[in-house]
Amino acid sequence: MYYFAYGSNLNKKQMAERCPGSQSVFAAVLPNYKLVFVGWSRQWRGGVASIKLFQGDRVRGAVYKVTELCLRRLDSYLSGYNRFNITVFTEDDKAVEAITYIKAGQLEETKPSEEYLAVIQQGLRDWRLF
Repeated sequence: MYYFAYGSNLNKKQMAERCPGSQSVFAAVLPNYKLVFVGWSRQWRGGVASIKLFQGDRVRGAVYKVTELCLRRLDSYLSGYNRFNITVFTEDDKAVEAITYIKAGQLEETKPSEEYLAVIQQGLRDWRLF
């Protein structure tokens, strides 16, 4: 199955640590959503990435091939997030079904820490999305 990452799991090193069996597959776009930073993470000392519906916008990210075991591991790392089935699009505009995580609850947008942003920025570089 496919997992669409848009936050710190874009970082290939972090993803390899969290899900050793995952495989990097392709960059993708999720239409009609936007990237936001919400809530407060003690680990990151700031807001964390999530997505929310926003007509006309898009979220750039990456797709990993994952196992059910990997998804269970992601469930534990991403506590406070819910799993959703989504459709993302490849660079060739091919529709692909994937799973992603969205932060649960009505959360206010908050500023992420520099450390957290650096992990995401490295992920963007890993996928050449910069």
